[in-house]
Amino acid sequence: MFFRKKAAKDSSAAGIQYIICGLGNPGTKYENTRHNCGFMVIDDLSKKYNSPVKKLKFKSLTGEITIDGIKCLLMKPSTYMNKSGEAVTEAMRFYKTEPSKVIILCDDINFDVGVIRIREKGSDGGQKGLKNIIMLSGKDDFPRIRIGIGAKPHPDYRLEDWVLSSFNKSEAAPLEFALSNALQAVEMLVKDDLISAANKFNGIKYEK
Repeated sequence: MFFRKKAAKDSSAAGIQYIICGLGNPGTKYENTRHNCGFMVIDDLSKKYNSPVKKLKFKSLTGEITIDGIKCLLMKPSTYMNKSGEAVTEAMRFYKTEPSKVIILCDDINFDVGVIRIREKGSDGGQKGLKNIIMLSGKDDFPRIRIGIGAKPHPDYRLEDWVLSSFNKSEAAPLEFALSNALQAVEMLVKDDLISAANKFNGIKYEK
């Protein structure tokens, strides 16, 4: 009698080569807020590749897409921003994914709306979701795409209120510009072309 060996539960068996995680807060209350830029890019990827992000796994809503023959997991953590690391590290452990194959999309108050910044690794820069991922994984070499949401309009404005506010009408076009660039940057990063993506998109501003 012959017995078949069970396939190992690793990235090669599952086929997942990249994890693409957008940071944000779940629920309709937070839709279209500045803090949810990461979710917005995941939604755009979901639409472009016609793959819904609705399967509950790794404390996230997930979906799978294939970019240039490379299978990727899309993630929208349901843990809320400050505990994003719980979702990301769980997926990393399951697929045995190296940090260099985990792309994080998040908001950044240090850049104007319409601007994105791509980095190969580094500190959290004050972004609490990214901070939690670094703390729980013990790594900081995650490629990340920061999406500008603009600085607080006044020094006395509470940061929490600002990041949870919605974009206004004048920001709609710059935001779409940034989201489109972020999506293209994700595709370039998956194709192992981070330097080209950074050279192409870093610092570029929206122009009417």
